[in-house]
Amino acid sequence: MEMIAATEILARSSTVTSVGWIGYIIIGAIAGWIAGKIVKGSGSGILMNIVIGVVGALIGGFLLSFFLDTAGGGWWFTLFTAVLGAVILLWIVGMVQRKKV
Repeated sequence: MEMIAATEILARSSTVTSVGWIGYIIIGAIAGWIAGKIVKGSGSGILMNIVIGVVGALIGGFLLSFFLDTAGGGWWFTLFTAVLGAVILLWIVGMVQRKKV
């Protein structure tokens, strides 16, 4: 039973939309940059923006999949999802870093 739940959670977070992998990289870079502006006020460099944006897209896609059909989204929906997830990711990282200092 637990294996099915883990598989379902993984499937929710990694659903591929109509954008494709190259689109995810482009959207990831844009989303990471936007999230950096929202949370910290500055970007983190293109490579880190891509990583933050792609991981953010997975987080945002997972969270939104409980409410919406995320697989049907196009470029704009994927960008919104990635920015949402990246902002959440940067907020959590910021909270952890503040506790260490």
